[in-house]
Amino acid sequence: MDLSKIFEKSGDWLRGEGPHGQIVFSSRVRLARNLRERPFPGWAKKNERVEVLHEAKSAVERLPEMAGACSENLEALSSLEKQILVERHLISREHAAKGVGSAVVISPEQSLSVMINEEDHLRMQAMACGLQLSKVYDMINTADTGLESLLDYAFHPQLGYLTACPTNVGTGMRASAMIHLPALVMGDQINKIINSVNKIGLAVRGLHGEGTEAMGNLFQVSNQTTLGESEVEIIERLEKVIGTIIEHEQNARQLLLQHKPVTLLDQIGRAYGVLSHSHSISSKEALNLLSVIKLGIDLCLFPPAHRVPIDELFIQTQPAHLQNGAQAKKMSAEERDTLRAALIRATLTQIPAPDVVKITSSEKGTSQQKHDE
Repeated sequence: MDLSKIFEKSGDWLRGEGPHGQIVFSSRVRLARNLRERPFPGWAKKNERVEVLHEAKSAVERLPEMAGACSENLEALSSLEKQILVERHLISREHAAKGVGSAVVISPEQSLSVMINEEDHLRMQAMACGLQLSKVYDMINTADTGLESLLDYAFHPQLGYLTACPTNVGTGMRASAMIHLPALVMGDQINKIINSVNKIGLAVRGLHGEGTEAMGNLFQVSNQTTLGESEVEIIERLEKVIGTIIEHEQNARQLLLQHKPVTLLDQIGRAYGVLSHSHSISSKEALNLLSVIKLGIDLCLFPPAHRVPIDELFIQTQPAHLQNGAQAKKMSAEERDTLRAALIRATLTQIPAPDVVKITSSEKGTSQQKHDE
């Protein structure tokens, strides 16, 4: 499959479906693997990296799950194409900086991707929409088992899979969910949640992983421990914690409806108004306002049929996607802001103004309850 075909459609993981799909954008499981008696990519010479590339890429392309896949060497990709893959979470920012000796193989559905010669010889990941960590683990485990029959992995009987970074030794697994937590942010409870999660050995990161900002009220929650726990134990513990976070977010939404309905309606109305009439908007502001619109859909203030178009804007309004869609000379930041605003306006023309009945009814109910007391 040609890379342009990948860019033409959103991945299956962005369908807005799946368990707890209103709060959990996607689930992802990543495995790090290396070949026995081969230097890690960071220490390998160019010819050694190329040898690993040929061996690993050939094996990945033979997987049944990769039938019809897009397979590209990174030196053949433009900076724009690499950045689009980063924005779609199909490769890492670190991998995008690679050239000769590195590659990526992506399944047609974009649910499975394998980075070759990133920090490790193989960084493979599977993604699905909603909270489906067990399903995603089964997907990547099947692919991993297939590769292990074709490649000689670096494995230690006591330590497990050997990796370039000691923090990945053991299972070599990072499981994560991207979750949307606008009510916890609005209610100033998010820092409490993050601190609690960090104390039990999990990590909370921004939209594009470690060191990035949580724009659009999107957070990635993942395991930090890979040694001493089995894959199943890691998945089960992470699912339990994410389930608790989902409950906190749901409770925070109900509290906003009950005690701050005017503030909530004001935020949603302002977001709708600004996005409907802006002619220039930055990526950060767009994501933060789209987050509020997404919350409005979850609270039934907008028709649910508009969930997927709004979710897709989280990706389509990113800088590289805008540049690619323009099919023109390289745009300036100001030109991208203008195009981003136009794209959002065009989408919102199909979405009616927020239906305030539910919130105003909640406000009246609360006032009546106080009166009765």
